[in-house]
Amino acid sequence: MVSSHYPYSSFYLFFQLFVMERYLERQRIQCPMWNCRHWIRSLDYCVFLFLVASTPEAKRPKVTHIEFYMQDIVGGPNPTAIRVAGRASNFSSSDPIASMFGSIFVMDNPLTATPDLNSTLLGRAQGIYAMSSQHDEFSLLMTLTYNFISDAYNGSSFSVVGRNPVMREVREMPIVGGTGVFRLARGYCLAKTFSMNQMDAVIGYNATLIH
Repeated sequence: MVSSHYPYSSFYLFFQLFVMERYLERQRIQCPMWNCRHWIRSLDYCVFLFLVASTPEAKRPKVTHIEFYMQDIVGGPNPTAIRVAGRASNFSSSDPIASMFGSIFVMDNPLTATPDLNSTLLGRAQGIYAMSSQHDEFSLLMTLTYNFISDAYNGSSFSVVGRNPVMREVREMPIVGGTGVFRLARGYCLAKTFSMNQMDAVIGYNATLIH
């Protein structure tokens, strides 16, 4: 936050410059190289740029760290992620990765404070993920927006677009934008699977945002 002395100092300095300018106009004093009025106005502008550049906000963006858990529920009577597209039903393969290639899921997953589904709801992850690998490594293409409803982040969100090799212990994905307090955000998030039951999973997220 900007210190309170910045507005007062700038106001006082501009006031002094304004008084000086009016005085020079009344006295009709001419500068040897420039008209004094133009020179004073140029000085006003230079001082303004100096004050703006001197504020902490102009020098250093804000960095925010957020941790939460995403509840990805595919099975059961109340799934939070459902399959909306996939390969033709007559396709068969002994390779489970190949058989899932091309499947697309739409999600509306709860974001919670702890791995417990019944813990404090922080927001929801909404978007699409697609099975994007045909062989070697099971990976997803994630296109998600994480919307928050609690505390200082209420009404704010950030978006992730990237590859998620889900079988790795830790996966890194880029943060490409945001809204609210995260407007113009950039950064990255680290995802780590906390638990898995067939297709259902609880994923821990550690996000770092620069905004």
